[in-house]
Amino acid sequence: MRIGVFVCHCGTNIAGTVDVADVAQRALGLKDVVHSEHIMYTCSEPGQAAIQKAIQDKKLDRVVVAACSPHMHEVTFRRCCDKGGLNPYLFEMANVREHCSWIHTEIPIATDKAWDIVKMAVAKARQLEPLYSNEVEVNKDVLVVGGGVAGIQAALDLADAGLKVTIVERETTIGGVMAKLDKTFPTIDCSACILTPRMVDCAQHENIELMAYCEVDKVSGYVGNFTVDIRKKASMVDWTKCVGCEICVQKCPAKAPDSFNVRLEPTKAIYIPFPQAVPKRAAIQVEHCRWFTQGKCRVCEKVCPADAIDYEQKDEIVQKRFGAIVVATGFDVFPWEERYHEYGSGKIKDVISGLQYERMLNASGPSGGHVRRLSNGEDPKTVVFIQCVGSRDESVGRPYCSSVCCMYTAKQALLTKDHVGMDTDVYVFYIDIRATGKGYEEFVKRVQTEFGVKYVRGRVSKLYEENGKVMVRGSDTLLGEQVEIAADLVVLATGITSSPGAKELAQKLNISYDEFGFFKEGHPKLRPVETNTAGVFLAGACQAPKDIPATVAQASGTASKVIGLLAKDKLKTSPMIAIVGQKDCVSCWKCIEVCPFSAVEKQEVRPGDFRSHVIETVCQGCGVCVATCPVNCISLKGFSTDAILDQIEEVLQS
Repeated sequence: MRIGVFVCHCGTNIAGTVDVADVAQRALGLKDVVHSEHIMYTCSEPGQAAIQKAIQDKKLDRVVVAACSPHMHEVTFRRCCDKGGLNPYLFEMANVREHCSWIHTEIPIATDKAWDIVKMAVAKARQLEPLYSNEVEVNKDVLVVGGGVAGIQAALDLADAGLKVTIVERETTIGGVMAKLDKTFPTIDCSACILTPRMVDCAQHENIELMAYCEVDKVSGYVGNFTVDIRKKASMVDWTKCVGCEICVQKCPAKAPDSFNVRLEPTKAIYIPFPQAVPKRAAIQVEHCRWFTQGKCRVCEKVCPADAIDYEQKDEIVQKRFGAIVVATGFDVFPWEERYHEYGSGKIKDVISGLQYERMLNASGPSGGHVRRLSNGEDPKTVVFIQCVGSRDESVGRPYCSSVCCMYTAKQALLTKDHVGMDTDVYVFYIDIRATGKGYEEFVKRVQTEFGVKYVRGRVSKLYEENGKVMVRGSDTLLGEQVEIAADLVVLATGITSSPGAKELAQKLNISYDEFGFFKEGHPKLRPVETNTAGVFLAGACQAPKDIPATVAQASGTASKVIGLLAKDKLKTSPMIAIVGQKDCVSCWKCIEVCPFSAVEKQEVRPGDFRSHVIETVCQGCGVCVATCPVNCISLKGFSTDAILDQIEEVLQS
């Protein structure tokens, strides 16, 4: 066995606290190590050339690179070894940056620890065996989960590239939150004017199948070959017959909460969310329908000219196969009523959320674009906006910035002057202003100077009603004094939170999510639209708060990644998978219970005798089954138990 060790300086990232020359020199004394050197940047072109030259000149059959995290460059070095004529799985990476140099300040301590890490890596390298990838056929169809602007953009880009796309949207229409907006910042363009044509494009595109009022029920399979069960929820209306005439909505006598209009006013038990809905089809909210709650009515059935009402309709499961999945489930707004008791907990009528104010401003909203007080219907003369409600606030568990609140508040303040009148007094309480996009800072300055919106730097401590007004008590930290404003209407800039059901969907897809419910990318810099599960990608605010331009840009980036993946007719699978020693298997099936990818199955080895078997193309090499097996009959290629024990013994001998 001939092992080569290469220790990286990484500029001063490693060499600043680790004596890399000393580590490289010590490595020459290890068993089977025939070559060792230190290189300024092993990931650079000269660094990789040096590794390949050493493989060929010294006839190396194992390579250890002591550098950064394998998450950063393991693939790079495997590719380097492959080009040098060495099986890429005979490479081992020692992380002496994140695990050593970055967390120490004293050179002797960091050097000794780096030496231990290198020794362990060499010990593991001795146990490595060459592994070879398999190839699997690729399904070219793509599933897009979520029909907001991110899902729409990704779907259109994919469909224009010739791929078949299915959009699954849980609401009865696509459009997402953007469909609820009045205008967009900083150009004050009509949101519907931008979005509606793209919604129609999705519905009419020959390569796009739109499945509204549906949800992902179950996901199995692997990259290139996912099997997805999609639940078509019962709308109680036959959408193949419904023409969206809205006669049923007009005649329905039962009221129901209107989620699209953020519960500003009720809608009907049978409803179409908004005039430009795509698809424009009616659905019945059975929990509010008189036929389902009282056993009488059926008015919608009597008046429907298309005979589309179907009270017997049931949920239906449709199974489809896809090669890749794009998750674009969007976001929700912070439920301020539950946490901000100092703001009235939703009991003060004239205290509303930013999204409710959007619907009030919108011409297709419940008030036809007329801004009014909810308590008495009068025009407000003083409007106060309060920023950072449910974001940048650790007391409610939301320490992050929601990214868009500063800008949509500035936009709404401007629109208030436009809708109500320039003589309206408008105040904005803010912590600081974050306007980082193109033209954003200029927009905020324009709102302040041209439209006379008064910005008050400080927190609002309490809202309460007095003499028909909403009293806003807070502080002006610039003037260093308490302020109190008698407002007619208070608008809370509620922050962005993850979409309802995001965690459950993440578990179905076997992807990671953070403590706030946002989906986690594979790497924040190098894999910003990929997840830890191959073939599953992210787009839009399901990953983190972002505005419309950033969402659209990421959706197009995601589409390009999917196109690149599915451009191949076959995909290579990772050979680092679990294998079962069936002669030792006791058929307890614990491995089947814990496998997150459903990669373990029962296999009949002889009549009536079943043992565990790993489906190679499905296994992702997570190792959960290895750790769970009570008889240690499962091993993971590339991570053998013997190799781990050798690593432990090596470090204990020092």
